[in-house]
Amino acid sequence: MQVKKKKKGSTPGSGNIYSAIDLGTNNCRLLVARQTGQGFKVVDSFSRVVRLGEGLGKNRILSPEAIDRTIEALNICVDKIQRRGVTHMRNVATQACREALNCDEFMERVEKEVRIKLHIIDPAEEARLAVMGCKALLDRRFTRAIVFDIGGGSTELIWVKIHRNGGSEILDWTSIPFGVVNLSEKYGTLEAVSAHHYLEMKQAILEAINVFEQENDIGGMARAGKVQLLGTSGTITTLTAMHLELETYDRAQVDGFSVGTHHIRELCRKLSILNYAERVALKSIGADRADLVVAGCAILETIMDLWPAERIKVADRGIREGMLLDMMALNQPRRRRNSRRRRRPGGTAR
Repeated sequence: MQVKKKKKGSTPGSGNIYSAIDLGTNNCRLLVARQTGQGFKVVDSFSRVVRLGEGLGKNRILSPEAIDRTIEALNICVDKIQRRGVTHMRNVATQACREALNCDEFMERVEKEVRIKLHIIDPAEEARLAVMGCKALLDRRFTRAIVFDIGGGSTELIWVKIHRNGGSEILDWTSIPFGVVNLSEKYGTLEAVSAHHYLEMKQAILEAINVFEQENDIGGMARAGKVQLLGTSGTITTLTAMHLELETYDRAQVDGFSVGTHHIRELCRKLSILNYAERVALKSIGADRADLVVAGCAILETIMDLWPAERIKVADRGIREGMLLDMMALNQPRRRRNSRRRRRPGGTAR
Protein backbone atom coordinates (compact mmCIF):
# COMPACT_ATOMS: atom_id res chain seq x y z
CA MET A 1 0.00 0.00 0.00
CA GLN A 2 1.38 3.40 -0.94
CA VAL A 3 1.42 6.28 1.52
CA LYS A 4 1.10 9.91 0.56
CA LYS A 5 4.41 11.73 0.29
CA LYS A 6 5.02 14.57 2.67
CA LYS A 7 4.49 17.94 1.07
CA LYS A 8 7.39 20.37 1.02
CA GLY A 9 7.24 22.80 3.86
CA SER A 10 4.99 20.63 6.03
CA THR A 11 5.81 20.42 9.72
CA PRO A 12 4.90 17.84 12.33
CA GLY A 13 1.34 18.47 13.41
CA SER A 14 0.34 20.22 10.17
CA GLY A 15 -0.27 17.78 7.34
CA ASN A 16 1.14 14.51 8.63
CA ILE A 17 -1.18 11.71 9.72
CA TYR A 18 0.29 8.64 11.42
CA SER A 19 -1.13 5.15 11.81
CA ALA A 20 -0.08 2.11 13.82
CA ILE A 21 -1.38 -1.45 13.55
CA ASP A 22 -0.63 -3.88 16.36
CA LEU A 23 -1.56 -7.47 15.47
CA GLY A 24 -1.33 -9.70 18.50
CA THR A 25 -2.34 -13.24 19.33
CA ASN A 26 -5.84 -12.17 20.32
CA ASN A 27 -6.49 -8.67 18.98
CA CYS A 28 -6.02 -6.54 15.91
CA ARG A 29 -5.73 -2.88 16.84
CA LEU A 30 -5.32 0.32 14.85
CA LEU A 31 -4.65 3.88 15.96
CA VAL A 32 -4.59 6.89 13.62
CA ALA A 33 -3.35 10.20 14.99
CA ARG A 34 -2.16 13.72 14.19
CA GLN A 35 0.84 15.11 16.03
CA THR A 36 0.29 17.99 18.46
CA GLY A 37 2.66 20.06 20.53
CA GLN A 38 2.08 17.88 23.59
CA GLY A 39 1.96 14.50 21.84
CA PHE A 40 -0.80 13.49 19.46
CA LYS A 41 -4.54 13.63 18.93
CA VAL A 42 -6.32 10.42 17.94
CA VAL A 43 -8.44 10.86 14.81
CA ASP A 44 -9.52 7.24 14.34
CA SER A 45 -9.12 3.83 15.96
CA PHE A 46 -10.21 0.24 15.61
CA SER A 47 -9.98 -2.88 17.74
CA ARG A 48 -11.30 -6.35 17.10
CA VAL A 49 -10.79 -9.72 18.75
CA VAL A 50 -9.53 -11.95 15.91
CA ARG A 51 -8.02 -14.85 17.88
CA LEU A 52 -5.18 -15.22 15.37
CA GLY A 53 -3.43 -17.59 17.76
CA GLU A 54 -6.46 -19.84 18.30
CA GLY A 55 -5.26 -23.46 18.43
CA LEU A 56 -1.65 -22.41 17.86
CA GLY A 57 -0.45 -24.25 20.94
CA LYS A 58 -1.49 -27.63 19.50
CA ASN A 59 0.32 -27.66 16.16
CA ARG A 60 1.99 -24.23 15.80
CA ILE A 61 -0.15 -23.45 12.76
CA LEU A 62 -2.39 -20.43 12.16
CA SER A 63 -5.77 -21.90 11.24
CA PRO A 64 -7.55 -20.87 8.00
CA GLU A 65 -10.47 -19.53 10.06
CA ALA A 66 -8.18 -17.39 12.23
CA ILE A 67 -6.38 -16.06 9.14
CA ASP A 68 -9.68 -15.17 7.47
CA ARG A 69 -10.86 -13.29 10.56
CA THR A 70 -7.59 -11.39 10.71
CA ILE A 71 -7.58 -10.52 7.00
CA GLU A 72 -11.11 -9.11 7.39
CA ALA A 73 -10.02 -6.95 10.34
CA LEU A 74 -6.89 -5.73 8.55
CA ASN A 75 -8.98 -4.69 5.54
CA ILE A 76 -11.08 -2.53 7.86
CA CYS A 77 -7.87 -0.98 9.18
CA VAL A 78 -6.67 -0.19 5.65
CA ASP A 79 -10.01 1.41 4.73
CA LYS A 80 -9.62 3.74 7.73
CA ILE A 81 -5.97 4.46 6.88
CA GLN A 82 -6.88 5.43 3.32
CA ARG A 83 -9.89 7.48 4.40
CA ARG A 84 -7.81 9.45 6.89
CA GLY A 85 -5.03 10.22 4.40
CA VAL A 86 -2.25 8.63 6.41
CA THR A 87 1.25 9.81 5.48
CA HIS A 88 3.34 7.63 7.84
CA MET A 89 2.51 4.10 8.97
CA ARG A 90 3.95 1.17 10.85
CA ASN A 91 2.32 -2.26 11.08
CA VAL A 92 3.66 -4.92 13.44
CA ALA A 93 2.82 -8.47 14.47
CA THR A 94 3.91 -10.16 17.67
CA GLN A 95 3.84 -13.56 19.40
CA ALA A 96 1.44 -15.55 17.20
CA CYS A 97 3.42 -14.70 14.07
CA ARG A 98 6.74 -15.29 15.81
CA GLU A 99 5.58 -18.80 16.72
CA ALA A 100 3.53 -19.98 13.71
CA LEU A 101 5.19 -22.30 11.21
CA ASN A 102 2.96 -21.01 8.41
CA CYS A 103 3.57 -17.33 9.15
CA ASP A 104 5.20 -16.72 5.74
CA GLU A 105 2.04 -17.97 4.03
CA PHE A 106 -0.05 -15.66 6.18
CA MET A 107 2.19 -12.68 5.42
CA GLU A 108 1.91 -13.33 1.69
CA ARG A 109 -1.89 -13.28 1.93
CA VAL A 110 -1.75 -10.00 3.83
CA GLU A 111 0.46 -8.41 1.18
CA LYS A 112 -1.71 -9.70 -1.66
CA GLU A 113 -5.19 -9.14 -0.24
CA VAL A 114 -4.74 -6.24 2.19
CA ARG A 115 -1.81 -4.57 0.40
CA ILE A 116 0.22 -3.73 3.47
CA LYS A 117 3.37 -5.23 4.95
CA LEU A 118 3.40 -6.57 8.47
CA HIS A 119 6.73 -6.60 10.29
CA ILE A 120 7.25 -9.23 12.97
CA ILE A 121 8.97 -7.58 15.91
CA ASP A 122 11.00 -9.43 18.51
CA PRO A 123 10.14 -9.33 22.25
CA ALA A 124 12.83 -6.69 22.92
CA GLU A 125 11.24 -4.26 20.45
CA GLU A 126 7.79 -5.12 21.80
CA ALA A 127 8.99 -4.22 25.31
CA ARG A 128 10.54 -0.95 24.13
CA LEU A 129 7.38 0.15 22.34
CA ALA A 130 5.18 -0.79 25.29
CA VAL A 131 7.25 1.36 27.65
CA MET A 132 7.36 4.23 25.18
CA GLY A 133 3.58 4.07 24.80
CA CYS A 134 2.81 4.35 28.50
CA LYS A 135 5.86 6.26 29.81
CA ALA A 136 3.67 9.28 30.64
CA LEU A 137 2.11 7.18 33.43
CA LEU A 138 5.42 6.41 35.15
CA ASP A 139 5.44 7.99 38.61
CA ARG A 140 8.58 9.89 39.65
CA ARG A 141 7.86 9.14 43.31
CA PHE A 142 9.25 5.67 42.55
CA THR A 143 12.79 4.84 41.45
CA ARG A 144 11.80 1.69 39.57
CA ALA A 145 8.79 0.25 37.76
CA ILE A 146 7.60 -3.09 36.47
CA VAL A 147 5.64 -2.57 33.25
CA PHE A 148 3.67 -5.68 32.38
CA ASP A 149 1.74 -6.52 29.25
CA ILE A 150 -0.39 -9.67 29.50
CA GLY A 151 -0.95 -10.72 25.90
CA GLY A 152 -2.67 -13.61 24.17
CA GLY A 153 0.37 -15.81 23.62
CA SER A 154 2.97 -14.31 25.95
CA THR A 155 3.46 -11.86 28.78
CA GLU A 156 6.11 -9.15 28.64
CA LEU A 157 7.71 -7.92 31.87
CA ILE A 158 9.91 -4.83 31.70
CA TRP A 159 12.15 -3.58 34.53
CA VAL A 160 12.39 0.20 34.24
CA LYS A 161 14.47 2.85 35.98
CA ILE A 162 12.59 6.12 36.54
CA HIS A 163 14.80 9.20 36.45
CA ARG A 164 14.09 12.29 38.52
CA ASN A 165 13.52 14.38 35.41
CA GLY A 166 10.72 12.04 34.32
CA GLY A 167 12.79 10.09 31.83
CA SER A 168 12.94 6.31 31.86
CA GLU A 169 15.44 3.58 31.03
CA ILE A 170 14.81 -0.11 30.39
CA LEU A 171 17.15 -2.06 32.64
CA ASP A 172 15.97 -5.55 31.71
CA TRP A 173 13.00 -7.38 30.23
CA THR A 174 11.68 -10.86 29.74
CA SER A 175 8.95 -12.52 27.71
CA ILE A 176 7.31 -15.61 29.20
CA PRO A 177 5.36 -18.05 26.97
CA PHE A 178 2.09 -17.70 28.89
CA GLY A 179 -0.81 -15.55 27.72
CA VAL A 180 -4.56 -15.52 28.11
CA VAL A 181 -5.21 -17.49 24.91
CA ASN A 182 -2.78 -20.39 25.30
CA LEU A 183 -3.51 -20.81 29.02
CA SER A 184 -7.28 -20.69 28.43
CA GLU A 185 -7.03 -23.31 25.70
CA LYS A 186 -5.04 -25.59 27.99
CA TYR A 187 -7.28 -25.30 31.06
CA GLY A 188 -10.66 -24.68 29.41
CA THR A 189 -12.98 -21.70 29.39
CA LEU A 190 -16.59 -22.87 29.70
CA GLU A 191 -16.46 -24.64 33.05
CA ALA A 192 -15.09 -23.11 36.23
CA VAL A 193 -11.37 -23.73 36.61
CA SER A 194 -10.67 -25.94 39.62
CA ALA A 195 -8.66 -24.52 42.52
CA HIS A 196 -5.95 -27.10 41.74
CA HIS A 197 -5.64 -26.02 38.11
CA TYR A 198 -5.68 -22.34 39.04
CA LEU A 199 -2.75 -22.91 41.41
CA GLU A 200 -1.05 -25.00 38.73
CA MET A 201 -1.27 -22.07 36.31
CA LYS A 202 0.20 -19.70 38.88
CA GLN A 203 3.04 -22.08 39.69
CA ALA A 204 4.02 -22.47 36.03
CA ILE A 205 3.98 -18.69 35.58
CA LEU A 206 6.05 -18.18 38.74
CA GLU A 207 8.70 -20.64 37.57
CA ALA A 208 8.91 -18.84 34.23
CA ILE A 209 9.43 -15.45 35.94
CA ASN A 210 11.80 -16.56 38.71
CA VAL A 211 15.06 -16.24 36.76
CA PHE A 212 14.16 -12.66 35.78
CA GLU A 213 13.33 -11.88 39.42
CA GLN A 214 16.55 -13.38 40.77
CA GLU A 215 18.77 -11.64 38.23
CA ASN A 216 17.34 -8.23 39.14
CA ASP A 217 16.36 -8.67 42.82
CA ILE A 218 13.12 -6.82 42.17
CA GLY A 219 11.28 -8.32 45.14
CA GLY A 220 13.45 -6.59 47.72
CA MET A 221 12.84 -3.16 46.21
CA ALA A 222 9.12 -3.92 45.80
CA ARG A 223 8.77 -4.86 49.47
CA ALA A 224 10.51 -1.58 50.34
CA GLY A 225 7.85 0.33 48.39
CA LYS A 226 10.22 1.56 45.68
CA VAL A 227 8.61 -0.18 42.70
CA GLN A 228 5.59 0.99 40.70
CA LEU A 229 3.41 -1.60 39.00
CA LEU A 230 2.14 -0.37 35.63
CA GLY A 231 -0.14 -2.69 33.70
CA THR A 232 -1.11 -2.45 30.05
CA SER A 233 -3.39 -5.22 28.81
CA GLY A 234 -7.00 -6.29 28.44
CA THR A 235 -6.84 -8.13 31.75
CA ILE A 236 -6.02 -5.16 33.97
CA THR A 237 -8.26 -2.75 32.04
CA THR A 238 -11.20 -5.17 32.24
CA LEU A 239 -10.74 -5.74 35.98
CA THR A 240 -10.44 -1.99 36.57
CA ALA A 241 -13.68 -1.36 34.66
CA MET A 242 -15.34 -3.98 36.83
CA HIS A 243 -13.97 -2.35 39.97
CA LEU A 244 -15.37 1.00 38.81
CA GLU A 245 -18.72 -0.73 38.13
CA LEU A 246 -18.93 0.73 34.63
CA GLU A 247 -22.05 -0.25 32.67
CA THR A 248 -20.02 0.00 29.47
CA TYR A 249 -16.27 0.26 29.10
CA ASP A 250 -14.98 3.85 29.19
CA ARG A 251 -11.33 4.37 28.33
CA ALA A 252 -11.34 7.90 29.78
CA GLN A 253 -12.11 6.51 33.23
CA VAL A 254 -9.79 3.49 33.05
CA ASP A 255 -6.62 4.85 31.43
CA GLY A 256 -4.37 6.34 34.11
CA PHE A 257 -6.49 5.06 37.00
CA SER A 258 -4.65 3.82 40.08
CA VAL A 259 -6.41 0.76 41.49
CA GLY A 260 -5.69 -0.91 44.81
CA THR A 261 -4.16 -4.37 44.48
CA HIS A 262 -6.52 -5.68 47.18
CA HIS A 263 -9.47 -4.78 44.94
CA ILE A 264 -7.86 -6.63 42.02
CA ARG A 265 -7.19 -9.69 44.17
CA GLU A 266 -10.83 -9.79 45.29
CA LEU A 267 -12.00 -9.68 41.67
CA CYS A 268 -9.50 -12.37 40.62
CA ARG A 269 -10.69 -14.70 43.37
CA LYS A 270 -14.30 -14.05 42.48
CA LEU A 271 -13.80 -14.67 38.76
CA SER A 272 -11.61 -17.73 39.21
CA ILE A 273 -14.48 -19.79 40.67
CA LEU A 274 -17.12 -18.80 38.10
CA ASN A 275 -18.00 -20.58 34.88
CA TYR A 276 -18.24 -18.83 31.51
CA ALA A 277 -21.99 -18.07 31.71
CA GLU A 278 -21.58 -16.56 35.17
CA ARG A 279 -18.66 -14.41 34.04
CA VAL A 280 -20.54 -13.13 30.97
CA ALA A 281 -23.40 -12.01 33.24
CA LEU A 282 -21.11 -9.62 35.11
CA LYS A 283 -20.81 -5.93 34.23
CA SER A 284 -18.00 -4.56 32.09
CA ILE A 285 -16.56 -7.88 30.98
CA GLY A 286 -18.23 -8.92 27.70
CA ALA A 287 -18.30 -12.26 25.91
CA ASP A 288 -14.91 -11.69 24.23
CA ARG A 289 -13.13 -11.30 27.56
CA ALA A 290 -15.19 -13.67 29.73
CA ASP A 291 -13.52 -16.82 28.42
CA LEU A 292 -9.98 -15.44 28.79
CA VAL A 293 -10.10 -13.42 31.99
CA VAL A 294 -9.40 -16.26 34.44
CA ALA A 295 -6.07 -17.02 32.77
CA GLY A 296 -5.30 -13.30 32.91
CA CYS A 297 -6.13 -13.28 36.61
CA ALA A 298 -3.67 -16.14 37.25
CA ILE A 299 -0.88 -14.20 35.52
CA LEU A 300 -1.79 -10.95 37.28
CA GLU A 301 -2.01 -12.55 40.73
CA THR A 302 1.41 -14.14 40.24
CA ILE A 303 2.87 -10.72 39.41
CA MET A 304 1.29 -9.22 42.53
CA ASP A 305 2.50 -12.14 44.68
CA LEU A 306 6.06 -11.79 43.45
CA TRP A 307 6.23 -7.98 43.53
CA PRO A 308 3.88 -6.63 46.23
CA ALA A 309 2.53 -3.12 45.81
CA GLU A 310 -0.39 -1.19 47.22
CA ARG A 311 -1.65 -0.05 43.85
CA ILE A 312 -1.41 -0.70 40.10
CA LYS A 313 -1.41 2.15 37.59
CA VAL A 314 -3.58 1.13 34.65
CA ALA A 315 -2.68 1.96 31.05
CA ASP A 316 -5.17 1.61 28.22
CA ARG A 317 -2.29 2.32 25.87
CA GLY A 318 0.84 0.51 24.81
CA ILE A 319 2.48 -0.67 21.58
CA ARG A 320 0.34 1.39 19.18
CA GLU A 321 1.00 4.59 21.09
CA GLY A 322 4.69 3.70 21.27
CA MET A 323 4.83 3.26 17.49
CA LEU A 324 3.13 6.61 16.92
CA LEU A 325 5.48 8.48 19.26
CA ASP A 326 8.45 6.71 17.67
CA MET A 327 7.44 7.71 14.14
CA MET A 328 6.74 11.28 15.20
CA ALA A 329 10.13 11.59 16.90
CA LEU A 330 11.90 10.25 13.81
CA ASN A 331 10.03 12.73 11.64
CA GLN A 332 11.06 15.78 13.65
CA PRO A 333 12.89 18.25 11.39
CA ARG A 334 16.58 18.49 12.17
CA ARG A 335 17.80 21.86 13.28
CA ARG A 336 19.90 23.45 10.61
CA ARG A 337 23.40 24.22 11.63
CA ASN A 338 24.77 27.62 10.60
CA SER A 339 21.57 28.48 8.81
CA ARG A 340 23.01 31.94 8.23
CA ARG A 341 26.34 32.02 6.50
CA ARG A 342 29.07 33.58 8.59
CA ARG A 343 30.72 36.57 6.96
CA ARG A 344 34.23 37.85 7.29
CA PRO A 345 34.76 41.43 8.22
CA GLY A 346 34.14 43.47 5.13
CA GLY A 347 31.19 41.31 4.01
CA THR A 348 32.97 38.37 2.34
CA ALA A 349 31.12 35.14 2.89
CA ARG A 350 33.06 32.08 4.11
